[in-house]
Amino acid sequence: FCKCLLLCCPWSRCCGGGDFRPRTVWLGHPEKREQRYPRNVINNQKYNFFTFLPGVLFNQFKYFFNLYFLLLACSQFVNELRLGALYTYWVPLGFVLIITIVREAVEEMRCFLRDKEVNSQIYSKLSTRGTVKVKSSGIQVGDLIIVEKTFFPDFYHKGSCFLRTDQLDGETDWKLRLPVACTQRLPTAADLLQIRSFVYAEEPNIDIHNFIGTFTREDGDPPVSESLSIENTLWASTVIASGTVVGVVIYTGKELRSVMNTSNPRHKIGLIDLEVNCLTKILFGALVVVSLVMVALQHFAGRWYLQIFRFLLLFSNIVPISLRVNLDMGKMVFSWMIKKDSKIPGTVVRASTIPEQLGRISYLLTDKTGTLTQNEMVFRRLHLGTVAYGMDSMDEVQSHVFSAYTQVFPGFPASRAPGASKVRKTISSRVHEAVKAIALVHNVTPVYESNGVTDQAEAEQHYEDTCRVYQASSPDEVSLVQWTESVGLTLVGRDQSSMQLRTPSGQILNFTILQAFPFTYESKRMGIIVRDESTGEITFYLKGADVVMAGIVQYNDWLEEECGNMAREGLRVLVVAKKSLTVEQYQDFEARYVQAKLSVHDRSLKVATVIESLEMEMELLCLTGVEDQLQADVRPTLEILRNAGIKVWMLTGDKLETATCTAKNAHLVTRNQDIHVFRPVTTRSEAHLELNAFRRKHDCALVISGDSLEVCLKYYEYEFMELACQCPAIVCCRCAPTQKAQIVRLLQERTGKLTCAVGDGGNDVSMIQEADCGVGVEGKEGKQASLAADFSITQFKHLGRLLMVHGRNSYKRSAALSQFVIHRSLCISTMQTVFSSVFYFASVPLYQGFLIIGYSTIYTMFPVFSLVLDKDVKSEVAMLYPELYKDLLKGRPLSFKTFLIWVLISIYQGKRILWLFYPMVRNKLHSVTELLSLACYIASLVFLHEFIEIFLIVTSCYLMNLTHVNKWNPPSYSKLTS
Repeated sequence: FCKCLLLCCPWSRCCGGGDFRPRTVWLGHPEKREQRYPRNVINNQKYNFFTFLPGVLFNQFKYFFNLYFLLLACSQFVNELRLGALYTYWVPLGFVLIITIVREAVEEMRCFLRDKEVNSQIYSKLSTRGTVKVKSSGIQVGDLIIVEKTFFPDFYHKGSCFLRTDQLDGETDWKLRLPVACTQRLPTAADLLQIRSFVYAEEPNIDIHNFIGTFTREDGDPPVSESLSIENTLWASTVIASGTVVGVVIYTGKELRSVMNTSNPRHKIGLIDLEVNCLTKILFGALVVVSLVMVALQHFAGRWYLQIFRFLLLFSNIVPISLRVNLDMGKMVFSWMIKKDSKIPGTVVRASTIPEQLGRISYLLTDKTGTLTQNEMVFRRLHLGTVAYGMDSMDEVQSHVFSAYTQVFPGFPASRAPGASKVRKTISSRVHEAVKAIALVHNVTPVYESNGVTDQAEAEQHYEDTCRVYQASSPDEVSLVQWTESVGLTLVGRDQSSMQLRTPSGQILNFTILQAFPFTYESKRMGIIVRDESTGEITFYLKGADVVMAGIVQYNDWLEEECGNMAREGLRVLVVAKKSLTVEQYQDFEARYVQAKLSVHDRSLKVATVIESLEMEMELLCLTGVEDQLQADVRPTLEILRNAGIKVWMLTGDKLETATCTAKNAHLVTRNQDIHVFRPVTTRSEAHLELNAFRRKHDCALVISGDSLEVCLKYYEYEFMELACQCPAIVCCRCAPTQKAQIVRLLQERTGKLTCAVGDGGNDVSMIQEADCGVGVEGKEGKQASLAADFSITQFKHLGRLLMVHGRNSYKRSAALSQFVIHRSLCISTMQTVFSSVFYFASVPLYQGFLIIGYSTIYTMFPVFSLVLDKDVKSEVAMLYPELYKDLLKGRPLSFKTFLIWVLISIYQGKRILWLFYPMVRNKLHSVTELLSLACYIASLVFLHEFIEIFLIVTSCYLMNLTHVNKWNPPSYSKLTS
């Protein structure tokens, strides 16, 4: 049982209002609240019982396509405008609405059940009556909640707990959380209700990496105050891996960090839907023109304005209502095909309305770590300035560490023994100090599994290697500690105030942790102050990125050069340094540091200022190089995308040199392409000069940092985007999540092309939601990106088949299906127009009901819908020749040109059909004609099943063959099939 007071906010969403303000929360006394807080309930539903039907109908009829058919159907209630039976218009419209309402009802019911499950989750709450059960929706600010571990191995660790935040920030590593020190001295958790204490917390905000607050106990003499930071918090949407946490609820409802960091995803509409909507407007214009011409041929006689409306109703099939039904059903089939493809297992379609978007991607924006790389860190290089050790020379490091801890004098390494040679002392001491520093400056905690043969306490006491697991907030940290273990210096124990290392000889070295300064994105470094219990020495260790460490360490002539060399090899570089402190120096620092941590206003700035007072003239110990290996088949996948005409941009938060090297290794930048590294700029004039220098280069990839990108977009947004869109590839390093989404948005606005974003972490969610197609990769950083994406894949290499095969087929089939449905309806309208003209321009709806219900819905439904199974080339050919994808980027399958061709075909075929049908009508033999037509259709399916595609092309594209359209502009795949 691990009793610790953490700031706890059970997972929930918003309901309630009010401004965000700081608050004082009394432990176990929610009735003492100073302000009104939102209820702790989740509500993801778009509608309620009363707004469901009006809301669904409004969302449908706010578009021109559906509103048009609603007005047509409503007009039939006017006797003077009625043309035949009401079902002629209401049955198709009702069919579409019923499908939509049922689909929305199912989604709403699923949301309701999910919300109900979360809101009904039971928690244990401490109260004056003891431990009581309370639903999640009943939790209030100030309640003391007991949170237990969830579905994970029971790791043993004193006085603290581990939690996992992958659903909040995408990081899968365990994070150590610490209790409030003064509460640990209480005998039981129930005593928290007996003390008079409160928490002062900052106002709710979106920053999940920082927290400012204080804990005050007033019943003490004197009163005790303790600062609270991120290490004392337990945010919503996180899970406990060890121990039992007693936490006071600080935020609920919409004030939760998880809710405030969740952006509402925009409703994505497929480009083909917008194009079809535009075509329907053109068809409506043609409908109005035809109606006016019919009335004009009658010289506007009588009540001509009523005749216009009657002709509008009569020829309304020019805009087919079955178009929306066929497209929606086709997209469902395309989504099902993607999910069932055995060659891309695990692929999930979360947005079944935009599968055809995958066939028109012009820009692909991808994350690096975990997407292009495996996010599996392997230690590769140790550099000491005058000597470097690689993977093939780690045995030398091991021997130096072993010799350094050979027991010549008890408690002293050999390098410090009297009489040791100067050369041996120098080499051994430098290697020893570097390895020792790496083994100490980190946030890694060794934890011991209890499900083994050894008891928890016994495992920790004897430091059983088989039971030990390293946990940290970064895989880099774990790889460094695992390397120190491989060379002989093993981290075997750690708690809030101490750390234990085991030497090659089995001796345990004890260190007291005096202070720890965790890594932040702003500081780009972390540090720790420890006291060696055997010697009493106090040492400040620091490690971080070279850009910040270069100004902290003592002058040297090799740091910048070697950092560049290691980064060019694709290694992630960290600089390690140390500084020895006297007791007086540390006591002076501690007093100033504690005072800064108790500040409520500008705490971060004051704490950083105090820490920086130590970070001067530190001794440079070594450089470490860690490699993040590429994912499987990343290179051939990127080559396929590049040959398909898709420009790939890599957006990463990593450093410039590492990102550039990864781009080269992954063949994002080809060997014959130059790379222009955009120099850091801070002013408008500097940005202008760099843009001019880049403008003079051709076929050159661009590498730019996030800071320089922000300056360019601030002053020269149009010029920069114009140059960037001409690049074959772009690498943007040190890029923030908001910048990733901004780049996607700018590409959409400036180019009008479709974008696709690929990522695997929580920092990629904004980019994924902003892109026209968001693809999430289920990786080591959790499923947050996968759940927020439109399409989810398990490996980056599956992206090639997803675009080249399924995206291409979905787009081509959707284009063909939509145009063929329009073609079918235009044939009907052409026959009706000619028929009305023959009968003295009378608006008589003869056979109209049969034509709509029978011909459009029953007779030709399945033949037309069979286009969703059509393919021009095999999937293997589409993957082998990605150049076939380029034709789709031009929008040729569905354009004004192809639309006009289909219109001409429809007019021609409609007139020919009526020319054959008219003698039968005049002799009242139309039933014979219908039966004969049905018999011919069935016979064609039976006897021409092997040639049905050729048969349909010959009969339906007769006019196209006459005009030799295919000879003017043949498709690319004709070269493969010839």
